[in-house]
Amino acid sequence: MIKIANAPCSWGALEFELEGESLGYQQVLDEMVETGYAGTELGDWGFMPSVPAELSKVLLSKKLELLGAFVPVALVDANAHKAGVDLALKTAGLMHGAGYPNAFIVLADENGSVEERTKNAGRITPAMGLSEEQWRTFASGAEQVARAVQDHYGMRTVFHHHCGGYVETPDEVTTLMDLTDPDLLGLCLDMGHYAFGGGDPVEALKKYYSRIWHVHFKDFDPKVGQEARDNAFDYFKSVEGGVFCELGKGNVDFSAIVNILKMKGYDGWIVVEQDVLPGMGSPKICANNNRNYIKSLGL
Repeated sequence: MIKIANAPCSWGALEFELEGESLGYQQVLDEMVETGYAGTELGDWGFMPSVPAELSKVLLSKKLELLGAFVPVALVDANAHKAGVDLALKTAGLMHGAGYPNAFIVLADENGSVEERTKNAGRITPAMGLSEEQWRTFASGAEQVARAVQDHYGMRTVFHHHCGGYVETPDEVTTLMDLTDPDLLGLCLDMGHYAFGGGDPVEALKKYYSRIWHVHFKDFDPKVGQEARDNAFDYFKSVEGGVFCELGKGNVDFSAIVNILKMKGYDGWIVVEQDVLPGMGSPKICANNNRNYIKSLGL
């Protein structure tokens, strides 16, 4: 049975250092429950309690499952791999200790840290990509994180492709999947990021299904995407402009995606993520609208 969750990023709790304040975790979790979600991701380290017993108490009191935690690592830099492994293990240890051994480490590049990639999100060219040697370093770092998490806690790691980082385009996703062990590293398919990065999420779901262990529902507004291209918006300006719109208001074919998931017998979670900047929009209203849209798809 497919279950539906949301994530703190839908309330403006993002991994980036940005101006403005997101809501506190208690209000965010309360609003998740009130709008009909059964689970959450952890959010950036420190957003929710970082002591296992305290985290467990909070989630149990809300009757929410914990599904994973976003862990950004500058994987192209071999010198950053150890710190990345340490952060992943600290995060996995928190989730495992709180009673959620099936939660994922949602590994990603340190998105927003490379100026060229941040400035050109949604319009990346091959010349902006990694060299063969850099790809080997990147893939090795991802596998190091996944292996450490598996060895220490028996937990699994998925890689989250993301605009504003080094794995954005369909070709870049393919390269990383080709360079990594399919039994060690899964894929977190994010529909909105894949579309903004120039791909068709429906085709990606078909192509990578055996690697897709975790799913993020995010929509993509092609009008804002075109405006971003025409005006050379950076990643954050695109998000501010609403490139990741409410579900059903963009061009991601969620009906086809749900049909494929059902046909394949997917029994994992769907996590709604509508990235907003701190203080932007009305997160609870959007969360409610998104949940109602998913209900209209039979979930």
